[in-house]
Amino acid sequence: MKIMSNEMLVAAYRDAKSKGQDADWIRMLQSEVQKRGLNLPKG
Repeated sequence: MKIMSNEMLVAAYRDAKSKGQDADWIRMLQSEVQKRGLNLPKG
């Protein structure tokens, strides 16, 4: 899933987490963030 830029990926993760969206979607985004070696926002 290299469609999103790193910034877009982290923003999508943060948005999904804050809105309490589907847990599978959040897990998928989180695993992609970790694969790319990015830091997730705390919270």
